[in-house]
Amino acid sequence: MATVSLEDVRKVYRGGVAAVKGVSLDIADGEFISLVGPSGCGKSTTLNLIAGLEEMSGGTLRIDGAVVNDMSPRERDIAMVFQSYALYPHLDVARNLAFPLKVAGVAKADIDARVREVASLLGLEGLLSRKPKELSGGQRQRVALGRALVRRPKVFLFDEPLSNLDAALRTQMRGEIKKLHEQLKATFVYVTHDQAEAMTLSDRVVVMNQGEVQQVAPPRELYDAPANLFVAGFFGAPRINLVKPRTLGLPDADVVLGLRPEHLEVGQGTPPPEALEGHVYLVESMGAESWVTVDVAGERMVARAAGDFRVPTGAPVWLRYDAAKLRRFDAKSGRAL
Repeated sequence: MATVSLEDVRKVYRGGVAAVKGVSLDIADGEFISLVGPSGCGKSTTLNLIAGLEEMSGGTLRIDGAVVNDMSPRERDIAMVFQSYALYPHLDVARNLAFPLKVAGVAKADIDARVREVASLLGLEGLLSRKPKELSGGQRQRVALGRALVRRPKVFLFDEPLSNLDAALRTQMRGEIKKLHEQLKATFVYVTHDQAEAMTLSDRVVVMNQGEVQQVAPPRELYDAPANLFVAGFFGAPRINLVKPRTLGLPDADVVLGLRPEHLEVGQGTPPPEALEGHVYLVESMGAESWVTVDVAGERMVARAAGDFRVPTGAPVWLRYDAAKLRRFDAKSGRAL
């Protein structure tokens, strides 16, 4: 497998539109790293630059220590799994899996052996004679994965591979991809807009916005210690509460305070000491838990409560928080303090 290193990598399109603005990143051999961020943040463009599908405007890109700036995608020895599966509709599963090896001139006996190996790994043995139109979405995605695996590349690149699947299939395939990475111990670079995918799959997550890297860290660190307001607001469902100090009864300062909903206790009746008082704006039942939105001092805050929490809109409630869980951000720069 291989390391991947980006040093001040940039991509500027015609007309001066900068899609990637000086990204520097070192990906370890065998690491699973995800690029996340909103649409247009530069994550897919960065992946395409690694793949060689886009020409870099500046910077240096290395795979396994070798500079690949001027190498074609084939010379870089990478495999890419796309959102659209990109299967050949006239070929059955076996021939779809074999196609990249056939193009590379691999001997037929070796092709057959590798196809059987990958089919066994991905549970495709009973599907080898089927055409793509005869497969479910999850089966097609496994074939797309298999076509990448069969080549035994240095690096695997994934461009939102699960976004076309329904929620249940997406969860199932997420587990399969994680197990696959554990088995292969290969270098995976994965692009997604889904924070749950990034959090559950990755060794580290790269958060991007407007072509720039905002933070690179393990998932738990991103959640517990976001580097700035953007990262804080991007991760978490429901989202972190970002409020002014006076909302929490604290002295005014040029900061924004962040509190995760699970760090807020909500209740009725006589408020405990130092609790905030407010009124219920909305209760959303999510089954095992409820999300309770409360109006407090002119701002709305969301707290997590038990699934059986039932309070009518407008009813008085109190909120209590642990000051140790507060996150502080500079109001002007957005940086964590």
